[in-house]
Amino acid sequence: MRERIYIAAEIGTLTALAWLYLVRMPMTASDFGSIVERITRPLPLPVVDFAIAFLMWAVMMVAMMLPSASPMILTYARIAGGRSASPASATWMFTGGYLAVWTGFSIAATALQFALASVSMLTNALTLAPAVGAAVLIAAGIYQFTPWKNACLSHCQSPVGFFMTRWRDGLTGAFRMGLEHGTMCVGCCWMLMALLFAAGVMNLTWVAALTILVLVEKVVPYPSAVSYAAGAALIAMGVLGLFPSWLAGHWL
Repeated sequence: MRERIYIAAEIGTLTALAWLYLVRMPMTASDFGSIVERITRPLPLPVVDFAIAFLMWAVMMVAMMLPSASPMILTYARIAGGRSASPASATWMFTGGYLAVWTGFSIAATALQFALASVSMLTNALTLAPAVGAAVLIAAGIYQFTPWKNACLSHCQSPVGFFMTRWRDGLTGAFRMGLEHGTMCVGCCWMLMALLFAAGVMNLTWVAALTILVLVEKVVPYPSAVSYAAGAALIAMGVLGLFPSWLAGHWL
């Protein structure tokens, strides 16, 4: 019990530090301090920019996804307490596997960000054009109703069921289970993360709103109801963004 309290406190601390980073958001190498600036000075500017953007995405995924993963992590800690010689180490290996998947997602998101910017589809504020952003909202809303979303969400909703069918002993087994859980979590939430391109990659209001949505989807008794309601709201927002003049003329 004591170890689970410590792990919960550590998860809370790590999440808080990630949010602190997002609020302060260093944008250039010099913002990190003179040491980092000197280290990165010999590197090509695009490499430095990519690294800073990747760090932003990686920290943002920790801030957004770690709270929603905490029920699964704490369930693992409870089970590992009776099956592992070092439950704390095993728990953090499980968490490391989970975050490794989201780190891979962060690399892909950073690459997409730079690709969109290179073809002038991303503004200086790191947002898509209004029509494209509206289309992303609609696509994300539709995904909320798909069998893939429901399957991944069901997995995230049942920590005990996951461990009963996929349990592996040892630190390596813990890491592999973390990878599996992270993969299912990405399958559940990747379209919601894509909304950041529509609302603004650094829009902390949307980051906070999506964090709450992801958490609520995983902890409420009827997750499909929340998922469907969010999907309907996203579709409505997207349609409003695509056809504002037509809607104003016919309904307002």
